[in-house]
Amino acid sequence: MKLTKLTKTICAGLLAAGLVLPSIAQAETIKIGAMRLGSAWYIFGATLSKLLADSLPAGAKVEVIAKGGGVGNPISVNSGIATIALANVATAVWARQGHPVVYKGEKHEDIRALVGGLNSVWITAMVKEDYIKKTGNDTLEKILLGDKPVRIVMKPKGSSVPVVADMIMAAMGTSRDKIKANGGEIIQVGAKQIPSLVRDNRADLYFESALKGHPAVTEASLTGNVRFMDLPDDVLSKLSKQGLNPTPLPKWFKGQSGPTKAVDLGTVIIAHKNMSVDLAYLITKTIVENKAAMAQAHKAWNNFDPKTAHKIEKTGIPLHPGAAKYYKEKGMM
Repeated sequence: MKLTKLTKTICAGLLAAGLVLPSIAQAETIKIGAMRLGSAWYIFGATLSKLLADSLPAGAKVEVIAKGGGVGNPISVNSGIATIALANVATAVWARQGHPVVYKGEKHEDIRALVGGLNSVWITAMVKEDYIKKTGNDTLEKILLGDKPVRIVMKPKGSSVPVVADMIMAAMGTSRDKIKANGGEIIQVGAKQIPSLVRDNRADLYFESALKGHPAVTEASLTGNVRFMDLPDDVLSKLSKQGLNPTPLPKWFKGQSGPTKAVDLGTVIIAHKNMSVDLAYLITKTIVENKAAMAQAHKAWNNFDPKTAHKIEKTGIPLHPGAAKYYKEKGMM
């Protein structure tokens, strides 16, 4: 009992003197859930890892997980595989709610938001001009519902792209099985491989998550002779009820005649609810106060507004207490 009292006295004295070590362990490894090499999210993760390395205690390490994606990353954070991760606002909401299709009803309720509104992520579709000329199908409805086979290419499972592509097809009354039954093909490969498939006429229709300067979309649009397809208004209406925000994709790429009707997934940094307040605060501070460095690494983060990063419409899910502490201290909340 005496030892306990002595220990309490010493700790109280250290706390009063400000000498207690922070709850961020010196040997801690921060694992950032991103996406495959070459993706915009990997670039973001790599940039953030360098910024965090300068802020963390000596000995702490930062690693970027070069896999995952919009759908997989909330699972990784909820299960502790990743310390923090990039996620879509839509997929973060679906994960917490246990979306019956995307997450098979399993709820991942331990995820919390650190920084929202990082950038918009549009899901768009591009079709080869050669395919349009050959088939006469010049709208997404004609391509997906017509009697001509179509070869569709997109990212693998774990990305939000195939999930939304399935939603688009379902909203139109078709599916992967129907596409295949009509002689078509579904091709799922990494983002770095897709532009060559489009360029070499090994794919006709390309679903992708597009943002300004996206490497794969830029390459495909410059070398693949593609046309961007508007999503039909009735499809946009149906998708809006599933957490996807109908927002035109600005005219950024060759193959666009103007803004393209698309849906926005949004981007948010998430963490586990059990992350220490100190660490959540530090990560939030690092991201918010280094917008210029992030934007220099990738054009997509030029429009990030730190003053709105805490808002629920930008995060989709509740804030971590450490993030909320930062925003309140800075007068943003």
